[in-house]
Amino acid sequence: MTNAPTQETAEVLMNRHVKTVTEELSLADVIQFLTSHDLSFAPVVRTENGRQLLVGVISEKDCMSRLAEDLFFGSPLPPRSVGTLMKRHPVCVAPETDLFSLSSLFTNHGLRHAPVTEEDGHLIGIVSRRDILRSLEKVAAGGERAIEARHRHPDPRLVSNLRYFGKG
Repeated sequence: MTNAPTQETAEVLMNRHVKTVTEELSLADVIQFLTSHDLSFAPVVRTENGRQLLVGVISEKDCMSRLAEDLFFGSPLPPRSVGTLMKRHPVCVAPETDLFSLSSLFTNHGLRHAPVTEEDGHLIGIVSRRDILRSLEKVAAGGERAIEARHRHPDPRLVSNLRYFGKG
């Protein structure tokens, strides 16, 4: 009997060291933040009682779209901030969300990243498509080894020992 692979959860896969931004940050500053940290996405948080409450997310795509519009049509007044550009109510996952649910969610919604939040909306990490892919690959590799083991032919000497001498 083969052991089923243990499923990893968002809590196991997530990055706990998340770089965040606030709603007050300007468009220019958030672009500089994302590019200087080599990020394509950042959670937008508000600090409450020393904890980070997730209020939205902002991505390179959001910034690129707004900056291109502003340059083409002329800069708006007042200047844009993260609070005016961010996506409110982003798709989030719970820490206990399993690997295959994460995979389905990311695939069906075209996500690259998802905040991991507690029930009260406080940010505890970020899980990425790459985190999920790495974990799926481990599961696949474990499954291939189990399949190979089941189909591997036994050593004929051991079979003959079992058949004729009752030993293994």
